[in-house]
Amino acid sequence: MITDKCCNSTHTISFHLLQLQVKMYFIVPILVSVLLPKAYSLKCFECTPGQSGTCTDKETDCPTQCGNMRTTYYMGGTKLSDVNMKFCSVPAQCLTASLNFGMMRTMIASTCCSTDLCNSQSIPESTKTTPNGKKCFTCTGTDCTSDLNCVGDEDRCISTTVNTGGEKMTMKGCASKSICVGDVSGALGSAIGMDMKCCEGNLCNNAQSIGLSLLLLVTSMVSVALFH
Repeated sequence: MITDKCCNSTHTISFHLLQLQVKMYFIVPILVSVLLPKAYSLKCFECTPGQSGTCTDKETDCPTQCGNMRTTYYMGGTKLSDVNMKFCSVPAQCLTASLNFGMMRTMIASTCCSTDLCNSQSIPESTKTTPNGKKCFTCTGTDCTSDLNCVGDEDRCISTTVNTGGEKMTMKGCASKSICVGDVSGALGSAIGMDMKCCEGNLCNNAQSIGLSLLLLVTSMVSVALFH
């Protein structure tokens, strides 16, 4: 039981790191639009939620596109958070994506438009939860030999190595193509030292058992105590 609790704490921290990187991928362009001199003609709504998860729409000037994004996080089938944002967007951010580690799943829906104040409406919650026939390996605790049924547009298997407290932990599961390629992959991988690999065949992300050191477990639990 103690081992299970430690492993759950470790996976929760890794999940929070992924959440942070998803948020930063979309927040950085907002900061750029605020800091740079504004000579833009397109008007968009901007809304970046704080800790409460709510925010108020404000008008801002944008260079090319307006954007909406809805990011929903699940843990064990339970919705942890549902975040809606509005911002100045770039084409690379106009995507639908899903990252699924079995117990933990992140769903991203983002739309872009190019007329004044066109991002006034929030994005509906995704209903893409039907298994699509693809299977990938996933990790339960330190054992990464379990099968996971991919759902919706999750057409890739993924394996990531996350640095947590100076130690590495592997997470495996399903992902949509947009998670694995281009700017999203780079944004998710660079800042937290995460090695992300995707493949297209069934169960192509290699089964294995992974040992977590005592140092990793202790560091993870201390981090939870300090930051949650």
